[in-house]
Amino acid sequence: MKPDFDKYVDKLVPAIIQDSISNKVLMLGYMNETAYNRSIEENKVIFYSRSKQRLWMKGETSGNYLLLDTIMPDCDNDCLLIKVSPSGPICHTGTDTCFAEENITSFLPVLEKVIQQRKIDLDSTSYTSQLFQKGINKIAQKVGEEAIELLIEAKDNNEDLFKNEAADLLYHYLVLLRAKGFCLADIESILEQRHRR
Repeated sequence: MKPDFDKYVDKLVPAIIQDSISNKVLMLGYMNETAYNRSIEENKVIFYSRSKQRLWMKGETSGNYLLLDTIMPDCDNDCLLIKVSPSGPICHTGTDTCFAEENITSFLPVLEKVIQQRKIDLDSTSYTSQLFQKGINKIAQKVGEEAIELLIEAKDNNEDLFKNEAADLLYHYLVLLRAKGFCLADIESILEQRHRR
């Protein structure tokens, strides 16, 4: 459903930008109908700059584009939540978000982002990239190995070893998810659906 641009005198609708993986709020911008339509056409977020009085694509000078994943209007159809995959830092200060970093509540979205980047860049010095290069069978094997090691440590009383094995399993599980084209949010949504039954 297209937002109701006529609700505002200037015909600009607020657009909250959120990272698709981490769910971190990145920035706030404004869109007119042309910016909205072009964002959908080009799969990159385009705003209307109130100060420059023109359309502008985030990343047009820095190269740090906001690759469009989804656009959702709010219940009143006068505000947008736009989920994106950023191609670099968002803020002009060089940070990932225009808001305070202490608002990050979990490291897992950050780790997922690193894993996603290692799959794309395939850095030969990166263990994660090496796993992706070895393929799905090797990644699945590592998940199995780490699960067994965690079970073994669960029978002992060494808390540090247990926690480290749990971290190893979780890391390799996230790599497996990404290798299959999924992220933790996809699994969370299934658990949420089950909880609602």
